[in-house]
Amino acid sequence: MIGRDDNEEEVSFKVADRRKFNADGSLKDGVVLEPAKVEPPKAESTPEPIEEHAAIEPSGEGSAEHQDLSDPATDDRDYMGDDGEEIPGAQDPASFVNFLSMLATNAATALGAVPNPATGKRMLDLDTGKYWLDVLGMIKEKTNNNLHPQEARLLDGLLGDLRMQYVQLVRATEEKLKAQAAQQFSGADILGKK
Repeated sequence: MIGRDDNEEEVSFKVADRRKFNADGSLKDGVVLEPAKVEPPKAESTPEPIEEHAAIEPSGEGSAEHQDLSDPATDDRDYMGDDGEEIPGAQDPASFVNFLSMLATNAATALGAVPNPATGKRMLDLDTGKYWLDVLGMIKEKTNNNLHPQEARLLDGLLGDLRMQYVQLVRATEEKLKAQAAQQFSGADILGKK
């Protein structure tokens, strides 16, 4: 063989199966499951303050990005329409509803409505927020007349809430910039008088 010495020993590997469950989902013999350890939050870390305009919440208390999805009571409400009709396939992890929720969460994170999952801090990135709003708008346009009525209402509601929040943040940012400029320059500076 090319590049092989005849003096080299044969290398062997042993593969140990460490999976705790059988292919059918049952627990393997001799395996004991330990409860997950929950570490208490560190007392010395204090949350950093966020800018005033980043704390503006989207209108409507029932926005999908603010609901606790681990609560079974909210799970039923999330997937049921006003007429009590369930959205088809909503419980599937790869459903259209969950896809919309992911996109809306990205937009809400960029707009400072929810903390960034990676850092745990709120951020305000209007360009990224606008991008996610444009993606949701494109999905609405491309799926026009092709969605379940409940899915269409959910998409309209998410898009409406997030767009309203975006407009409020843009206005707040513009007002803040105007106030900073007014403090920095006087009327005489702007008109060129000395």
